[in-house]
Amino acid sequence: MSSKPILVVDDEKNIRLALSMSLEKLEIPVEAAASGEEALEKLAQGDYGLMLLDLRMPGMDGMEVLRRVSEELPDLKVIIITAYGSIDLAVEAMKLGAVDFLQKPFDANQVREMVARILEKKGEAQGYWDYLALAKKRIEEGYFEVAGVYAQKAVFLNPDRPETLNLLGGIAESTGNRREAEQYYRAALARYPHYTAAKLNLERLAGRTYTRQDIVWD
Repeated sequence: MSSKPILVVDDEKNIRLALSMSLEKLEIPVEAAASGEEALEKLAQGDYGLMLLDLRMPGMDGMEVLRRVSEELPDLKVIIITAYGSIDLAVEAMKLGAVDFLQKPFDANQVREMVARILEKKGEAQGYWDYLALAKKRIEEGYFEVAGVYAQKAVFLNPDRPETLNLLGGIAESTGNRREAEQYYRAALARYPHYTAAKLNLERLAGRTYTRQDIVWD
């Protein structure tokens, strides 16, 4: 696990303190910034392994910080922090390169688990199976848009695998788009004709009594 400091960026003092305390058990130095401007100053002066970044801040918001980081420090891993109901911002942020997101309110165990998982990758980039696992986890939590971003990243890394195409079909179904779901299921079967999950989903989709309650995710 990386020993580089973690940078916590949030304009709320209580949130900065709560995150710092949550990370103490990982025995990694934690520094804090109260604004986007202060965060960029610290990033210019130090070498950090991870940043936890609130998206909604006065002045320079987290999205602008993320845009600059993605251009200037593309290897820095960023976990974004969003308020309840701000999933659209989380989706946009992950398209810019954020590796995951925390939604307020969060607990200490959730913070530690996520940070430890990401830092264990060390200098490695997220791979196909990493994004597939993240997509499945977000589907279980009901965050279908976020899961879709992870699944698309997995497809980009390995377009010949059927698993993520099937997940994208399920996500499309879950959001009411049967036609798109059918396209994804057929694409999965084109890669692997005997992939059971996509086969069952396609049969159910074309059934006389259609229901999306029985989507087969894997």
